[in-house]
Amino acid sequence: MLDESGAESEFVKLSTINVRPCLACFGCARDNVCKKKDDFPVLAEKIKAAKALVIGGYIPYSPIDGFTKALLERFWSFRHQKNLLKGKLVASVLTGLLPEALAAVNQSLAAEMKEYENMDLIGQVSIQGNIVCAFCGMGDVCEMSAFNSDMIDPDVKASDVKYAKVEDQKKVWEEAVRIGRLMGERLK
Repeated sequence: MLDESGAESEFVKLSTINVRPCLACFGCARDNVCKKKDDFPVLAEKIKAAKALVIGGYIPYSPIDGFTKALLERFWSFRHQKNLLKGKLVASVLTGLLPEALAAVNQSLAAEMKEYENMDLIGQVSIQGNIVCAFCGMGDVCEMSAFNSDMIDPDVKASDVKYAKVEDQKKVWEEAVRIGRLMGERLK
């Protein structure tokens, strides 16, 4: 998506930086600047300077992952007095196992971006991933495996599951390319 936009971009992996959840201290209320001493203030300056954002996340247990949730909570600091994200282009990319969970989190993200942040959501991509139990090496014998629960057909063994590579999900790639190109057009 970033490549297809043709714009200069920077990928920030949230798991490699320290962005804590919002502590609701209201220190940002007067000047839109979060006062917490972690890596968010530096990231916030990049976000404010960016003309567009692509927010990615995964769904480990129905809601979005903690790294992405913490980032979204910290967006609170952008909305006091004046909305610093208003009109900014945004797209999202989600990975997860269950289509229902992907749809629900996408709906929640769309509401967050459009209604709360007043951003211009131009697209969302959902990538259906794999259950970790299929590839940890213990899926067929582990008592905690999703293959031994109601989540997966009890007749299916982890060793029977074919790995669903994102590269093989043609519709996902086509949508990512479409959104990336749209983003590039809108940024011109």
